[in-house]
Formats: sequence, structure tokens, C-alpha cells
Amino acid sequence: MFKLLMPRDTQFNVMFTEMSANITQGATLLKEIFADFTDLPVRIQQLKTIEHRGDEITHTILIKLNKTFITPFDREDIHALAASMDDVLDYIYAAGLRIVTYKVTSPPRACALTAEIIIKQAHQIAKAVKNLEDHENVLACCVEINFLENEADRVTQEAMAELFETETNPINLIKLKELLETLERSTDKAEDVANVLESIVLKSR
Repeated sequence: MFKLLMPRDTQFNVMFTEMSANITQGATLLKEIFADFTDLPVRIQQLKTIEHRGDEITHTILIKLNKTFITPFDREDIHALAASMDDVLDYIYAAGLRIVTYKVTSPPRACALTAEIIIKQAHQIAKAVKNLEDHENVLACCVEINFLENEADRVTQEAMAELFETETNPINLIKLKELLETLERSTDKAEDVANVLESIVLKSR
């Protein structure tokens, strides 16, 4: 009865929606970078700004969590959702940073393919957090995110096999291998987001 008399704070929904939009912006920029390597320092700096914005939103969510008595769903799930969404963007930025740090000029085609998968996952995350009360929609998004992560695994494995077969420069092999793994790791983190979202829905039923 007490819960019914206390209005639940809707600001978390707003912040998670803002966070998902920020992830989508970062993923879109990463895809554009793989399509065109011009002005890399400037664009990686833009990616860094987006990543820092993600950190700020995460920090705001956690501060709000500590000050809120009644939350829209379990406190641990709010914390886990914020952290996992932030991780997606961290690896997006890490992939972009590796391009300039390792002076990559000719990345495997799989990099662009995985960047496209990351964008698709970002759209599904945004769709899910926009209306967390629509359980069927959230679960459908989670299924799609998991499917896309499996697709990223396949793309990465095939790229790795080709890389080890054709790349004769061991230093370049290490650089490209780590770039591929970092991109794939971002899709893993998106799957972590899906797992948290699914947990939220199942607890609400």
C-alpha cells in the first residue's frame, strides 16, 4: 500500500533513454570512421567526447539511485543496467582509439561489419529502454541483441582465421587481432545489457 501512495521517479527512464541515444551516436561515428579514415584525430576526439558524456550520465544515474527511496525497478538492476550500457560505449571508444594508437590504415572488412552490428544492437537497446513497461517489446529486443552478438562472433571468427592465414607481419597481426577483439567485446557488452533487461522484465512478472 505504501508503494502505491509513493510516486515512482521517472527520471531514470529519461536518463537511460539519453544514455541509449549516446551509445547510438558513438556507434554511428565508429561506423563512419571505418568507412572513411580521413581526419582521424578529430573524429576520435569526438568519440572520446561521446564516451565521456556516457560516463557523466552513468555517474548521474548512480547519484540519483543513492538519493531515491522508491525506484522503478530493483536498485541492483538499475546499477547493472547503467554499468553495462556504459561498458558498450567504453569498448566503442577503445576500438576507435586503437585505430590511431596502432596506426591502422587497412583494417579487415570485418571491422566495418562488426561496427554495423554494434549500431543495430544500439537501436535495440534504445527501443527496449524507451518503454521498459512493455515487457514483450523488451524481450523481443533482447532476443535480437543476442542474435546480433552471435553474428558478431561469427564475423570475428572468420576474420581471425583469414588474418592468421594471410598476415605475414606479426606486429600487424597482433594489432589487427586486438582491434577485432575489442569490437567484438562491445557486442558482448550489449548482450550483457540484454541480460539485465531480461532480468528486469522477469522480476516484474
